[in-house]
Amino acid sequence: MELPDVVRARRACRSFDAGAPVPRGLLRELVDLATRAPSAGASQGWDFLVLAGPGDVARYWAATTDPVRPPDRWLRGLRTAPALVLAWSREEAYRERYALADKASGDHAPADPAARWPVPYWHVDTGMAVALLLLGAEHAGLGACPFAVPTARVAAVREAFGVPPDRVPVMAVALGTPAPHPDGPPPGGPRASRRRPLDDVAHDGRFGTPLR
Repeated sequence: MELPDVVRARRACRSFDAGAPVPRGLLRELVDLATRAPSAGASQGWDFLVLAGPGDVARYWAATTDPVRPPDRWLRGLRTAPALVLAWSREEAYRERYALADKASGDHAPADPAARWPVPYWHVDTGMAVALLLLGAEHAGLGACPFAVPTARVAAVREAFGVPPDRVPVMAVALGTPAPHPDGPPPGGPRASRRRPLDDVAHDGRFGTPLR
């Protein structure tokens, strides 16, 4: 597929064929694509934790879910994914990079270092990397679903997988071959797309003027 077709075809997949593992070579290729994302100052403050073995995937769900509370439909579907990729950001990579001479001076460097990062680009850049991974998965014929690591369970995930304390989980991605949900079609049928119309989000020269 051409790139525009890949972008337009991408949808979140919430149910997978648990018996069809994602080849490790493909996982490596997808993470390699993710690392080609732009980053401020080429800081590249990201890490990707790949969980592809059944034991590792099960350990993630054990660390992030309540063993007593019955899983909801979303969780029952997502737990069929044979592979997970957890994307982490590291703020200090940006602090270190922008302390170097070529970034610490000049018109682009604010006098007050505290004002240097009005937007946390370590999170933004890691999100862009995840977007490339999602597009790579679509191109490879895989289903993928980005989701958040529950805030209350981050410490448990760190402990389960030896993640350093200076890494922050930006996003997790479930990967695998798409398959029908184990519970069957959702009640009431599929929901209509909620994508905002282009005229609502693209402004030509001034907010409120649609881009034509």
